[in-house]
Amino acid sequence: MALATVFRRIDPNGDDGSGGDLSLRWSGRISLTTRILALNIFALALLAGGFFYLDSYRSRILDARGAQASREARLIAAAMNAASPEHRGTLALQLARDTGTRIRLFKPDGTLAGDTRAMGLRNVQLIDPTTQGWQLQAARFLDAMIDTVVNAPRAPLYRERRAGGEWPDVRTARTSPTAPATVWRAPDRTPVITAAAALGDGEVVMTTANARDITQTVRSERFRLSVVLAIVALVSIFLSLFLARTIVRPLRRLARAAVRVRLGRAREVVVPRLPSRRDEIGSLARALSDMSQALRARIDATEAFAADVAHEMKNPLASMRSALEGLESVQDPALRERLMAILRDDVHRLDRLITDIAEASRLDAQLSRAKFDEVDVAAMVEGLIAQRTDRGIERGVRIRFDNQVSGRRLVMGEGARLERVFENLFENAVSFSPDNGLIIVGAVVEGSDLAVRVEDEGPGVPAEARESVFNRFQSIRPETEEFGKHSGLGLAIARTIVEGHQGNIVVESRDDRLSGARFVVRLPLAPSL
Repeated sequence: MALATVFRRIDPNGDDGSGGDLSLRWSGRISLTTRILALNIFALALLAGGFFYLDSYRSRILDARGAQASREARLIAAAMNAASPEHRGTLALQLARDTGTRIRLFKPDGTLAGDTRAMGLRNVQLIDPTTQGWQLQAARFLDAMIDTVVNAPRAPLYRERRAGGEWPDVRTARTSPTAPATVWRAPDRTPVITAAAALGDGEVVMTTANARDITQTVRSERFRLSVVLAIVALVSIFLSLFLARTIVRPLRRLARAAVRVRLGRAREVVVPRLPSRRDEIGSLARALSDMSQALRARIDATEAFAADVAHEMKNPLASMRSALEGLESVQDPALRERLMAILRDDVHRLDRLITDIAEASRLDAQLSRAKFDEVDVAAMVEGLIAQRTDRGIERGVRIRFDNQVSGRRLVMGEGARLERVFENLFENAVSFSPDNGLIIVGAVVEGSDLAVRVEDEGPGVPAEARESVFNRFQSIRPETEEFGKHSGLGLAIARTIVEGHQGNIVVESRDDRLSGARFVVRLPLAPSL
């Protein structure tokens, strides 16, 4: 109870763990397993971005090949310009073999003047995709799918043209000193690169190359990346499921146990403490287990308190019932007056009992909301003793205050509640003191605590009962005390208030070995500025 009160005050911002600024909004509706998988799959999606890099890599290679084809076309044109017309065919064959291209020569009117393929050199062959196996067909399908995903530009389909004017490179070369190049798409999705350059006499030479190696290189890199991505995905999913298993399963066990506790089955529920786990889930499990045990203790205390209240109220009610029944049959005025006196005493006893029960039952809640201020406890005790002495103390009992506190030492607390603690202790000491007895109240600083001692000359408290005297409805009272004068809640209320102030209260034997009891209240001193 006291620890709960302390913990409720620790966070000045009022964060009780309900979420606050840590709320997950929409993601809080998704299970942890799904969130863990989604997070890791998102990381894999970033890795899959390598396919975009491969597309840019292919584009750079094609640009480089196009520039290379333009240079080769210019060099071939220069070589043919330097050769005589009758040697151009032989030179074209030699250059086509060296460069791995197909060379065609177009006249100024666009007709074909020469073709290395017609000369018997078939070094550039376009493959019919329908004649290939399913592996390459699947590879082309994957190429098309990946190009669609990465939004790669689609080259125009390559097809043969007889007239030179039908080739865009030839048309551009006739009107421009540059050697234009174009990238085409073969039927099997491999790139075909054409380039053209003008000769000095108005003719145009055009080269054609099928760059299958670029497609093979990109496919090889895509395959490697896909294998790596698949392996990483499998490992990531496995680790995600393993992580979710280690997190979600114990949380579900704890949730089921908490639900059973909420349904009123606290006694039959064993909340797993997970002692082998040293992480946050283990801490949560042990906290929930301790909370459930504290809940059981609180339920037991509530049930015992209700039973004690019923028992304590039955006695005055039974006495009142007997007195009322006697009033109906008794005619003697003196006897009727005695019965009326019994009724008045029982009414006062019930009133006092109900008042103390009400205070004890709501004390925890009031302390949790109390605003603590600086309190000079020594001065408070001195004032309470003076007020009680001025009112007069029954049976000639005296109270002496021995203040050993130098200066003004303050305690953080609620003054009215602390006054109730010492009033209860004084009342208890007076009731146990003999006639003309002396009660010594002392105040002293012990380290970081302020200790207040209340000593009486009564019979003292047996060692085996020094803890039970703080229980509610404690019935150990002096033999000379009139029955029903005290509710048995005074010391219980005092302990609740002291523990709510982060202090403690104990009962001890007197140091001078004389008869009597010593109650010691220790309260932490307020930090000095």
